[in-house]
Amino acid sequence: MLQFIVSIVLFFVLFFGIAFILNMLLRQTWIMSFVYPIVIMLIVDEFPLSNYFNNPGSAFSTVWYNLINLNVYDIVILLAGFTGTIVSGIVIRMLRKNGYRMF
Repeated sequence: MLQFIVSIVLFFVLFFGIAFILNMLLRQTWIMSFVYPIVIMLIVDEFPLSNYFNNPGSAFSTVWYNLINLNVYDIVILLAGFTGTIVSGIVIRMLRKNGYRMF
């Protein structure tokens, strides 16, 4: 149970930080929120990236099957990462609204 809680916090903080840095560098507030599903596909799949280009039908159906068959714990951990990207976008917008030009 402790490992589950640590994983949730770790994914939230990790993807919050990555999204915050990408938002700051690229000046695109929600870029990581749109890229996150691709990251999830790369985490869940069990084959090389080239399969998406060589055999896309089979690759996407396999990834979809793997996503559907995830444990509840895995889904909660991955949702924590997605929540981190969304919170990062909200924080960036608040900082911009308050006059911080760096963001």
